[in-house]
Amino acid sequence: MVDSGDRAREEFFSEAQEIVEGLGRDLLALDEAVRTNKVDPDVINDVFRAVHTLKGLAGLFGATRMATLSHELEELLDNLRLGRIEISASVLDLLFRSVELYGRILQNEKDERDAPMPEVDELLRQLHQDAGPSAAGLPDDNYDLDPGLLSVLTEYEEHRLRTNIASGMTLFRLRVQFHLATIDQALDDLKITAKPYGEIITYLPTGAGADQDSIELDILMASRSPLDELQRALHQAGAAVEEIPRRNNNGHGRVAPPGMPSMSAALRGGAPTGVSRAVDLTGSMAASPPSSARGGRKGELSSIRSVAQTVRVDIHKLDRLMNIVGELALVRSALGRLVERLRAAPTERELSLDLHRLQRTFDRHLAAMQAGILEVRMVPLGQVFDKLARVVRQISRDADKLVNLVITGAETEVDKLIVEELSDPLMHMMRNAIDHGIESKSQREAVGKPAVGTIALNAFQKGNHVVIEIEDDGKGIDVDKLLEAALRRGVMTPEEARTTSYREVLNLIFQPGISTKTDVSELSGRGVGMDVVKTNIGKLGGIIDVHSEPGIGTKVTVTLPITLAIISALIVRVADRLFAIPLTNVQEAVALDESTVRQIDGREMITLRNSTLQLCYLARLFGLNEEEELSARIAGLLGGARGGSAARPAVGGRRGSDGRGTLGLHGGSKRKYIVVASVGARRLGLVVSTLIGQQDVVIKALGPSLASVRGFSGATELGDQRIALVLDAPALIEEILHGGDRQRNDPRSTHG
Repeated sequence: MVDSGDRAREEFFSEAQEIVEGLGRDLLALDEAVRTNKVDPDVINDVFRAVHTLKGLAGLFGATRMATLSHELEELLDNLRLGRIEISASVLDLLFRSVELYGRILQNEKDERDAPMPEVDELLRQLHQDAGPSAAGLPDDNYDLDPGLLSVLTEYEEHRLRTNIASGMTLFRLRVQFHLATIDQALDDLKITAKPYGEIITYLPTGAGADQDSIELDILMASRSPLDELQRALHQAGAAVEEIPRRNNNGHGRVAPPGMPSMSAALRGGAPTGVSRAVDLTGSMAASPPSSARGGRKGELSSIRSVAQTVRVDIHKLDRLMNIVGELALVRSALGRLVERLRAAPTERELSLDLHRLQRTFDRHLAAMQAGILEVRMVPLGQVFDKLARVVRQISRDADKLVNLVITGAETEVDKLIVEELSDPLMHMMRNAIDHGIESKSQREAVGKPAVGTIALNAFQKGNHVVIEIEDDGKGIDVDKLLEAALRRGVMTPEEARTTSYREVLNLIFQPGISTKTDVSELSGRGVGMDVVKTNIGKLGGIIDVHSEPGIGTKVTVTLPITLAIISALIVRVADRLFAIPLTNVQEAVALDESTVRQIDGREMITLRNSTLQLCYLARLFGLNEEEELSARIAGLLGGARGGSAARPAVGGRRGSDGRGTLGLHGGSKRKYIVVASVGARRLGLVVSTLIGQQDVVIKALGPSLASVRGFSGATELGDQRIALVLDAPALIEEILHGGDRQRNDPRSTHG
């Protein structure tokens, strides 16, 4: 087993190598931009961020030489992006030389060599040399800008404002209104739309909004486009555009408040004060001897080789490979059917045996390929947990609470796509735990608790699922306040409140807008936004549970599948349609005895293994015609059980002498079967017409037009041009068990 320290070190080299390679690509783009006189400030910012990231990584892993070089480069790049120095060929030489030396430093760190590197010392000396700033002054153009806006500009935004005015661009004010829940995405979309027409310099909230869930922004933009063209281009983004008027030549206009620089001063000011270091753009580099500046090329040829032993692959490339595996699985099924046909022909016995051996070899290699691709897709949850640790530190300081985060199971692995989608839901639950769960220091001490609250973040694998638990030792959820909030918002009636169980009351936190807090907090309250968390977890094929004890604490449990790429599924027939149920959600399959079904509170139940099990008739739920079921079954049997010959035996079934699954593949009666589906501690009996068999399937998305249809996670091809819808077991269980009267009154509400 690889030591965690060695693995972290390998990840450092892999990530640093990737950043250095990206830095080289950005410098090439910057060099081309300088030669064409079309320098994009975003490229300089990208280079600055890359060096800043390298500096942090180097400091974390004790790579002192790399950290020192990164620090000096950061100074140079900061001066560049703030306009304190002009970018030139000599500056680019310094940057390219730095990329070359980064590779050599990484190689030395990997080999654990601490030999002197005089070429690095020489580069550091050149970077450290001082020179006066060469930022050009601004023209006398004055704009009637709001002094409040100028007062909040960062140093970089001030530089971009001066640069755009100096280049003759016109300033415009954009007024937009965004919903708070989607403001980040909306701003990104607006920036993308506006980029071909100019540059967005800054934005500032106006303090107004249509309601408490929206915010209005004033955005400052520089552009060469005329006003009417900008208005047409940004109309779809909901932006109202107006040109900012220039001041009169006599200087009349709005006056900046006391203590704030006037607009004229703000626009005419040269380079910002406080510049402690600059770089000689024409002197030291040109004067440096080539051997000193460039180093001995002969000894540096080996630096072209990468020190990383890992390859970072786009997850979508792995998706395409998985789709190919799915196609090969169909070939395997077709090969199995061909073997069965040859086996039935007495004259082709020898050929059938050879083909059967070939099929088994193909099956083994295909399984190994599938397992290998799945293994590549798996990443440790520690990638998300590390980010959550930083979030906890920040939020606890903001809330003025003492919190200790205990993480276990960070090495637990899940699909990369699941990890990416988990970040936001887990962060929201962490905020809730701190803001509403953990008490203040004085409150904890008053009830005899330690002053420092504890949040335990735990992950572990359970079968084909991963369980993530977030548990705090706070005050728990006040169910009385929760019920009051539900009654106040009309979520339930007083009669329903009197008969609601404790677990159902706790589940009210997943209703939109339900909160136990009366005051407004900057952090999310327990239940405010938890409906979104639940929806996002459901999209991943997971389920969320909450348990709380007053004065003891709250525990939120998330259960997720390990992967969404390829699954083993139980193929079933409902009336004349085929469906696939993920085996990760299947406990067992049993024959249904209609005489044992009884009605309890309007729901159909049976007793299975001394436990009550609620039933869901899928034909009724999906509105399928059960009268056509018998003819469909007979037609399937007359076709030689074509669908079952290539499938593995159904759950709880047996394999006959011909190798076919026998459960559910025989008999022409209307006998039904129960597939016991489960997620966590919740169970539901899905009543189906026939059990076809087990098969590995690749799930394909239903497409945008059907993306909102609940109850289905996708579709899959089974072979022989047969398509089966893949049931979303967690969504079905959630809807049927907790849908209440709405589910009973409208049985098709699950799937829209």
